[in-house]
Amino acid sequence: MSGLELRELECFLVLAEELHFGRTGDRLFVSQSRVSQLLAALERRVGARLVHRSSRRVALTPLGERFLERLRPAYGALDAAVADARAVARGGAGPLRLGFQGSACAGLLEVVAAFEAAATSRSTDLVEVPYADPFGAVRQGAVDAAVVLLPVEEPDLVLGPVFPGQRHTLAVSRRHPFAARDRIGAADLAAVPMIGAAAPAPAYWRAAHAPGALPGPSAGTLQEALSLAAADRGALLLCRPTAARHPRDDVAYIPVDGVPDSVLGLVWHREAETETVREFARALADSSLVREDR
Repeated sequence: MSGLELRELECFLVLAEELHFGRTGDRLFVSQSRVSQLLAALERRVGARLVHRSSRRVALTPLGERFLERLRPAYGALDAAVADARAVARGGAGPLRLGFQGSACAGLLEVVAAFEAAATSRSTDLVEVPYADPFGAVRQGAVDAAVVLLPVEEPDLVLGPVFPGQRHTLAVSRRHPFAARDRIGAADLAAVPMIGAAAPAPAYWRAAHAPGALPGPSAGTLQEALSLAAADRGALLLCRPTAARHPRDDVAYIPVDGVPDSVLGLVWHREAETETVREFARALADSSLVREDR
């Protein structure tokens, strides 16, 4: 363990998920060359190659696969130790830090108000989660849990209550030909560049929210994405409630048929789960916002 750098381990874990040096650098906010340096340093410590890279693909070596299997739970335990120390330092108290993407809907705020009212000492801090980094705040401990757009395939995160699906709309410039239509179909998405989330959002998550054959520009925030749509740089998929909360004179929202609904869910870190998080998850699950019989 002498001289072991946690940054090297973190780099390897992210690279094992992305299998791409550029995307790994985006998620870690470092250059691609820095990713290569961190990996090389770790491989020197191990004494063998952990990753096979060529001009066409990146893959773990058999030793890399074995190392990954052993490293994940150990790294999770380190995260849990830090979270435990943070809780002790706060005296086990403090507000629930709840993240949200885009804007917190009225229904979610009602759940928060009821959650706080259930105990006199309970409070909640609301924190906006970047559109282009749905899971980063949870992983970094900036929030205790977050309501984010699905899908979520992160093995270190827990998916709690899931909101009912909402129909999609397509945000386009008022100058776009689609703006005059009452509705469009899934096949129409192939005819327009789709505005997607910038890194470090995972590739599978970006693909789910920007389907279509023509890639468009990337955005870091919802407001940036809407501005790109207004400037006629591409089209943006938004659920109907989000579109209703963000009216713009220069953007038209057209209902889309034939695409999966937009779905939100509550997520938190598996190794930093607290009783407060569990209590809020139960309150959300019991609310009319989530219950199917509402």
